[in-house]
Amino acid sequence: MTDTVVITGALGDAGSWLVDDLRDDYDVVAVDRTLPETTDVDGVTFLAVDLTEQGRTWETVLDADPTAVIHFGNIPHEVNHAGGDVYENNAVSTFHTLEAAGRAGADVVWASSETVYGTHWPEPTLPEYLPVDEQHPVAPWNGYETSKLAGEAAAARVANAFGVSVATIRPSWIQYPGRYRITSIREAFTLESADASGNLWSYVDIRDVVSLVRAALAAEFDGHEVFNAFAPDNYLGVDTATAVRAGYGSLPDQCDLTGEESGFSTAKAAELLGWEPEHSWRVAEEESLTGPAFI
Repeated sequence: MTDTVVITGALGDAGSWLVDDLRDDYDVVAVDRTLPETTDVDGVTFLAVDLTEQGRTWETVLDADPTAVIHFGNIPHEVNHAGGDVYENNAVSTFHTLEAAGRAGADVVWASSETVYGTHWPEPTLPEYLPVDEQHPVAPWNGYETSKLAGEAAAARVANAFGVSVATIRPSWIQYPGRYRITSIREAFTLESADASGNLWSYVDIRDVVSLVRAALAAEFDGHEVFNAFAPDNYLGVDTATAVRAGYGSLPDQCDLTGEESGFSTAKAAELLGWEPEHSWRVAEEESLTGPAFI
C-alpha cells in the first residue's frame, strides 16, 4: 500500500513543486484555499480548505490518515497584507495543521523561514558569528517572522504531546530554475557601494528544498528539529567574508567562512538527514525547466 502525505499550500510556488515531485512515490492529498483549473493529476487528490478553520483542517488531515503532513500553506510575506492579518493566518493555520497531524500520528515537515534570524530588518545587524546555524539567536521584526516563530513553538508542542517527529525547515529566498530573481541584484552589486544584506546574499533552489523535504520524510529522528535550507554559495560570485565586511563594515569575531560559501550553515541537515544542497545559481540561473503543469 502506498503511503499518503498531505501537502498544504499545494498551489503555491514551492508547494506545487512538492506535489509534483512526491506524487510519484506517495498518494498526495493536496490542500489549498482554492482548486486548480484541472484536478485530473495522477496520484493527487485536491481539496479546497481554509486551514484557519479548525474543524475542516482536522477533518481533512484525519480522514486522509497520512503518514506525514507537509505544511507550506502560509501567507509568504506582508506585501499587500496587514502584518496582523499575516500573523493571525499563519499562526492559526500552522497550529491547526500541525495539531491535526499529531492527532493523526503523522510526522511533520513544515516551512518556517530564514527571516526569523532578523533578515528583514530595515537596518540589518551583523550576525553574532558566521556561518549562522540553527542555534543563532532569532530576531523577528514583523508579523510574518513572528508568525513563523509561533509556528516553531507549535511544532515543538506537537512533537512533545504526540510523540511524532517534526522537521522545521528555515528556507532562504527560494529561487526557481530559469527565473532566478537574484540576477539583477548580483549584476548591480559592487563592493564599493555594498549595503548590509540581512540574509547575507543567500538563496536556495526549489529543487534543494524538495530534496530536503524528502530527506526529512525518510530520516528517523525523535522530537522537533530545526534545519537551515540554503544554497552552498552566495549569489554574488565574490568571497562571502569580503562582501560581509563591505556591507557591514566589519566581521564578527567568530567567522569561519571560506570563499563564496553561504553565510548560513546547513551542517545540521547534513549530519542528521544526510542532505546537502546541490544547485548553484551559476548553472540554475540559465536553466529552463517546466514547473508543475496544474498551476
